Amino acid sequence: MKNFFFLIIFLLGIHCVEAQETSVMRAGTAKVNITPGTLPQNRVVHDSLYARSLILETPEVRIAFLSFDLGGYTNPELLESLKKKYKLTELYFCPSHTHSGYADRNTIADKLTEAIDKASKNMFEAKLSGGNRSIPQLTFDRLIVRDDGHAREAWYADPEGHYRYLNKERIPLGQVDNSVGLIRIDNNKGEPRAFIMNFACHPDALVEIRSIVSADYVGYATKYVESAFGNEANCLFVQGGAGNQCSLFKTPTDGTQPENFYDMVGRMGKLLGIEAVALAKDLFPNPNDKTSIVLKTDSLDLANRFDDDVATIHFSTILINNKYAIATFPGEPFIKFQIDWKREMGPYTIPFFFGYTWNGGKWPTYVPDVRSAALGGYGADWGPVRAAGGGEAVITRHLFNYYVMTGLMRKGQGPGDHRLDDGTTIWTPDWMK
Repeated sequence: MKNFFFLIIFLLGIHCVEAQETSVMRAGTAKVNITPGTLPQNRVVHDSLYARSLILETPEVRIAFLSFDLGGYTNPELLESLKKKYKLTELYFCPSHTHSGYADRNTIADKLTEAIDKASKNMFEAKLSGGNRSIPQLTFDRLIVRDDGHAREAWYADPEGHYRYLNKERIPLGQVDNSVGLIRIDNNKGEPRAFIMNFACHPDALVEIRSIVSADYVGYATKYVESAFGNEANCLFVQGGAGNQCSLFKTPTDGTQPENFYDMVGRMGKLLGIEAVALAKDLFPNPNDKTSIVLKTDSLDLANRFDDDVATIHFSTILINNKYAIATFPGEPFIKFQIDWKREMGPYTIPFFFGYTWNGGKWPTYVPDVRSAALGGYGADWGPVRAAGGGEAVITRHLFNYYVMTGLMRKGQGPGDHRLDDGTTIWTPDWMK
């Protein structure tokens, strides 16, 4: 009885917006330069920062994604005003988490508003496709397990020289997701007009050069994809479960700047872009897809690990065309949650994990999985870190919502009769039902 009462309360707490199947989806997209016009004297621009927007709508549901080259950004007032003005069911802020970003706090809200406004004024009939592609390993787990069984950060060199500072040998250590995800949005002529690239890796290759303003490898990757399609399509980048993921192409500077520093960062971005373009060219809308957008926005309280702070986070489970399943997760979730989400999806579902994605509530900072929390390291057992088990609770809620949305989670008991090979049906006793 206690469990039944909890289930009723749980179901009542879900905010659910569902769309009936329809034959039409519309989309709008825009790209806005958000590089500050004025910078402190100690900073210079290496490459421009951008905000890219995408609006997707059916007659019942309208959602938008704002992808931008900043370390992070939340603004509840802006979020609510944009949702109201543009009649959005949900709006998702998706910072790439570049460690070399820089925002003008006086103008950034206007720039993000401009990106949504331009997209809303250029809506078109759209077809959607998507997929994931296995790629050569570009990342490693920056929390490296040492001889005592605990993990230390990649920036901690072993005294005995076992692991060197920032993994100079580029050893493919730890748990990673060697794949890139892509959602492609075409107009009714079959021409791509927007992409969402989904990949998990910290964009911090340039962080050692404190004076640089840059989108890091993300800037190179998105530029490559857009160039491959004649700059006629915007490429939004949405970070994955990158809380413990580091680039194998990160060049350690040790206080100096090697000549090939930018080449390495560019190489990382280009390799990712090449794989994303190859995937994009293999994607085509299925003419048998029945267009729909279904989403459930939910919330959970995540406690801090070592103090009394509690973050109430918001997240959404999104199902498009009953095929493309997106789990959003604010803060810096670890890679295991991305892997688990993808593994749990059925054979007919194409999954995406949108980490660092905020649509209200508090930004929870690092959210480690239980094993990583036990092994330790930055973001796992020190630093701004949420208690072990919180991330697993979010993924469990995503999975529950997904199965409710698809109708697989029955409201009552399932069938229990026995059916023999000859077609004979045997009544099931009440005690078995």
